[in-house]
Amino acid sequence: MIRGQTKAGGGAGEVVIWGASGHAKVLAECIAPLGYRVAALFDNRAILGSPLPGVRVYRGWEGFEDWRRAHGGRQKFLVAIGGDRGTDRLEIHDRLEAAGLTPMQAIHQTAFVATNATLGPGSHVLANSTVGVETRIGKQCIINTNASVDHECVLGNGVHVAPGAILAGCVEIGDCVLVGAGAVVLPRIRVGAAAVIGAGAVVIADVPARTTVVGNPARPLRKAAA
Repeated sequence: MIRGQTKAGGGAGEVVIWGASGHAKVLAECIAPLGYRVAALFDNRAILGSPLPGVRVYRGWEGFEDWRRAHGGRQKFLVAIGGDRGTDRLEIHDRLEAAGLTPMQAIHQTAFVATNATLGPGSHVLANSTVGVETRIGKQCIINTNASVDHECVLGNGVHVAPGAILAGCVEIGDCVLVGAGAVVLPRIRVGAAAVIGAGAVVIADVPARTTVVGNPARPLRKAAA
């Protein structure tokens, strides 16, 4: 597997985080035991106060450019945007990388990641979660708290597997899919890009792209315009 800069012994350093809400707190806690500190936060919203004591929040890309002029912009970065905003995570990732920053992975010390699993740049595997053997996870994915991604699953870019969700073996997930909290996707199911699996849903059949499914068994709720 590819653990990137968060592997124990990889050396301390500064990290900047795009997203100044609760997920930034989660990532800061995740990387602190490995010797990293958060140097700055960025957010497109007007933030009244920082979620991390002593860490300044800069507003939007204008704020980022101000920070970069002062600090050189060579730090590592994480993107702390959850929910179904995989497209936003990927866009921010690409812009920060183009600006000279380096994406890092965040793997919590309590998570299990198989040695032959692969994680794309910028992905997070959070507390008590599992990534099984021969699983492939794309860029800027979130395997959230207590989630389980079993053997030989394939996840595209920008996927979010929410807390407590379970992907059984050999599941294929398209880009920018949200698998809601506590949902279960049965073995060998395929979920198309930009689909949403509702919280607690049990998916027993393939899900088309851009479709929201809910319930047990999961059934389509709506399909977004292309």
